[in-house]
Amino acid sequence: MSIDFTLSDEQKALRQNARAFAEAILSQVKATIAPFAQPEDRFYATKPFYQKMVDAGFLKALLPEAYGGTAMSTLDFALAAEELARIDVNVPSALLATGLGIIPIARFGTDEQKKRFLPDFAGSDAKLAALAFTEVTGGANFDCPDPRFGVQTFAIRDGDEYVINGEKHYTTNGTGWDGTTCHLYTVTCRTDPAKGPDESLAMIVVPGSAPGIEVVGFLDTLGHRATVSPRIRFNNVRVPVSNLLGAPGDGKRILEQTFAWTAALIGAASTGVMRAAFEIAYQFARTDCRSGPAPIIGYQNVGFMLADLKMRIEASRYLTWKACHRLDESDFEDVELAVTAKVYCSELAVQVVYDAMRLVGVDSYTQLHPLGELMQDALCFPLYDGGNMGARRRQLHEMFLKDDYDPLGSCGG
Repeated sequence: MSIDFTLSDEQKALRQNARAFAEAILSQVKATIAPFAQPEDRFYATKPFYQKMVDAGFLKALLPEAYGGTAMSTLDFALAAEELARIDVNVPSALLATGLGIIPIARFGTDEQKKRFLPDFAGSDAKLAALAFTEVTGGANFDCPDPRFGVQTFAIRDGDEYVINGEKHYTTNGTGWDGTTCHLYTVTCRTDPAKGPDESLAMIVVPGSAPGIEVVGFLDTLGHRATVSPRIRFNNVRVPVSNLLGAPGDGKRILEQTFAWTAALIGAASTGVMRAAFEIAYQFARTDCRSGPAPIIGYQNVGFMLADLKMRIEASRYLTWKACHRLDESDFEDVELAVTAKVYCSELAVQVVYDAMRLVGVDSYTQLHPLGELMQDALCFPLYDGGNMGARRRQLHEMFLKDDYDPLGSCGG
C-alpha cells in the first residue's frame, strides 16, 4: 500500500483560490484595524472581510449539505486555513469560532434542531456564532468530578425551559458585530449543581435574541489583535428544553469532538504563520547585507537556519494533513492525532518564528517589523482552545491511562 500526498485537482484549486483570496482581501486587514485602540473596535472593523469570506463560501463549508452547506471535509478546510492564516489570523479566527458554535449542532443535534439553527448560517449574511465554554475561573477543570468545582454555569430546568445563569471568559465572537450579542451561542453548562459532569455537563443552544445575555467586559490580547475576547454573563436566560444537545452528561463527548476539529485546524493555521515567518526571513537573507559585501544568505549559518525552518514547516503540514484525514475517516471518534497536531504544530510555530527573528536580528523585535507581530500571534496557538498543558493532561494522558489504549493506533490509522 502506498502513501500518497498528492492533492486532487479540486484540492489544488481550493488551495489556490484560498491563497488568492487571502492575498487580495485579507492582506488589507492589518491597515484597516491599525487606527483602533480598543479590541472590540478592531473586531468590528473586520466585518467587511468576514462578509467577503461568507460571500466566498467559507461559512457554508462548515454546514452539512442537507441544511444549505457544502460540507467541506476537515482536510480540505485545512488546505484553505493554512493559506488564510499565512496572511491574517484574525478573520479566519472569527470563522473558526463560528464553527465552534455550530459544529456541536451539526454533529450532535437532532434533525429538528439542525433545521431550526443551521440554515441561518447558509445565507448571505455575516452571522457569527460562539462557543461559551471557559469559566471566569478557567476551563482546565471543566470536568472535575467534584460538583463543587468545574463548570459553574448552570441551566436549571423550570417546566419546559432551562434557566441559565453564569459567566464566561474568552467567548470569541460573543459580542456580535454591534457589541450586544452574536446570532447564536452554544453554552457549556451543568443541569444540576449537586451532580458531577458525567450526569450534568451539557451543551445548550442559546439564540442571541434571548433576553438576559450581557457583555460585561473585554480582554485585550497581545496577538490576534482583531479577535474579540469578551466576558459574557447569562442572567436568567430562558430557552426551551428542546435546545439541549443530546442529554445531560453528554457535554464532555461533544466538547471533545468539537475541540478536536479546531485542534486539527490550528495545526494548519500554525503552519500558515510559520510559512509567513519563513518567507520574511528568506527575503531578508536574500536582500540584506548587514553592512557586509553580499546578502547574508551566502553565509552557511543562515542557510542552515533557513533549512531547519523549512523542514519544520513541512513536518507540521503533513502531520496536520494526517490528523485531519484521520478525524474525517473516523467520523471524529479518533481525536488523538488532532490533539497531537495542535500541541506539536502550535509549539513549533513559536520556535520557527523565534528562529526567524534570530536570523533577522534585533530589528525584528520592534513594532516596525512583521516578525514581532507574527510572534504575538504564534504565542496564542499553544495557549487557547484548552491550552497545550491541559491538552496533554486531559486528552493525551487520559488516553494513555486507558486499559484498551493501542500505542500503534495512530501509526496504523
